[in-house]
Amino acid sequence: MRTAPVAVELWRGDVVESRHRVHLMACTAEGAVRLVVGDADLPVYPRSAIKPIQALPWVAQGGLHRFGLSLEELALACASHAGEERHVRLVRAWLARLGLDPSHLVCAPHPPLSQKAAQRLAREGREPSRLHNNCSGKHAGMLTWTRLLDLPPSGYAQVHHPVQEGILALLVRLAGEDPVAQAAVDGCGVPTWPFRLRALALLAARFACGVGLSRAERAARVQILRACRRHPELVGGEGRATTRLLRALPAGVVKEGAEGVYLGFFPEAGVGLALKVEDGAARAAEVAVAAALAHLGLWRDQRAALAFLQREVFNHAGIRVGVLRPARGWPSGASAA
Repeated sequence: MRTAPVAVELWRGDVVESRHRVHLMACTAEGAVRLVVGDADLPVYPRSAIKPIQALPWVAQGGLHRFGLSLEELALACASHAGEERHVRLVRAWLARLGLDPSHLVCAPHPPLSQKAAQRLAREGREPSRLHNNCSGKHAGMLTWTRLLDLPPSGYAQVHHPVQEGILALLVRLAGEDPVAQAAVDGCGVPTWPFRLRALALLAARFACGVGLSRAERAARVQILRACRRHPELVGGEGRATTRLLRALPAGVVKEGAEGVYLGFFPEAGVGLALKVEDGAARAAEVAVAAALAHLGLWRDQRAALAFLQREVFNHAGIRVGVLRPARGWPSGASAA
């Protein structure tokens, strides 16, 4: 593995307390490299960053019209949501349209990612349900596909189920190569396949630009990107980094994944981006993706990026004690085309 430079530093006082290395690639749908940092051949599990692509097959097959779904539900299919009441309510209603209920979701219950929502559940003496799982919208989308295929809802998370085989075939088609290893299991129970970082960047660029997609898939991809842009509060939640990024960026879509992963889809610029923090730190991924987008000229102006490039750190008393920021020269000192 090629060594990646230090990309993000945590300063406490006058000392760098922690350093994070980041691997990054941005390219066009034709494979022309716009920016590369670190090891472009690094195997990466894309995790939740590929949710917009996982939604493509059932949207292209008419799932929205068949079940009366809106762009709100579609945004939730792409979401790692915070478990707020609006997220839970929309997924519950979606399942009801399918003739299903939360018991059909494979994703397990966990406390809402929103601290406010978690505190509310605790005050009311309620336990989190599968609807609170941040991936429940993605799973509702997969169940929608089982309905389109006239399959029973059980088993959709198994690696050899037609839903998962269809997702893998789409990923391979867009990435232009096979995964580097067999599927592992994602946090929500579905398969996740590792691809080289360069393949993920190409996959993101082709999805963004509609290259390698059928006519129906190209139309579906427009709906997916529009849903994320129109409903950023459903893709994440109040205060969450991806929601804030979607609101601040003038165009395009970014989506985070666990263990410090981001993918970016920018049809207007004709660019896809894939990013992986070597130590898996989400806090570093949020700063690094903002710096990469600024370097690529994808912000409206540099002032719009400042709120993301200087992430303040507070202690439990609410006192500012440090700041996360890009390392000097990153990523401008990286190899760029």
